Amino acid sequence: MSRMRVAVLISGRGSNMAALIEAAKDKSYPAEISLVLSNRPDAGGLVTARANGIATAIVDHKLFGKDRAAVDAAMQQVLEAHRIDIVCLAGFMRLLSPGFVGQWQNRMLNIHPALLPAFKGLDTHKRAIEAGAKRHGATVHFVVPEMDAGPIIMQGAVAVRPDDTEEALAARVLAVEHRIYPAALRLVAENRVSVIDGRCLIDGAPVPDAETLMTQT
Repeated sequence: MSRMRVAVLISGRGSNMAALIEAAKDKSYPAEISLVLSNRPDAGGLVTARANGIATAIVDHKLFGKDRAAVDAAMQQVLEAHRIDIVCLAGFMRLLSPGFVGQWQNRMLNIHPALLPAFKGLDTHKRAIEAGAKRHGATVHFVVPEMDAGPIIMQGAVAVRPDDTEEALAARVLAVEHRIYPAALRLVAENRVSVIDGRCLIDGAPVPDAETLMTQT
């Protein structure tokens, strides 16, 4: 079985990257983490990647001024040099140019700590508590030029408790993230995900509702 070559893009510690690396250690997993690429030379996740024998690369966005297209072109060169099939964003804190995103259509995944389309953007846990949401969770989706708006591949949910703090809720959602990101990447790497009219189908069926993936953690 030839495994898909995956690059993980990070800006920080990359806890979701670590979850993907762990999953890919299983030889039956259909993807291998071939590269970890960061826009920050000091990203903690680079140390984790090297410790696991994974190639790393840095495209320091600060060296390019405000020229986002040049940053993305440099990243594209690195991805092509490593013969990457699929890109996974894991705490990559930069908006990508539409041209770059277009080159990876339905081959670039992101994980967002909310049940999209609710709570796009930042501070999702705080906003979920303040909004009185009964459930919260995480979403893996394909990346499109509009932020947090791509076709949903998989979601996982947790109940929001009456006494939840932002930190407590974040910790439970992070556990969900670490479970669903490797599962979603598996589906994509096995070519089981298709996008029709802007929506994902898994083996030809609609993506299950997050309620069915509800965890009691």
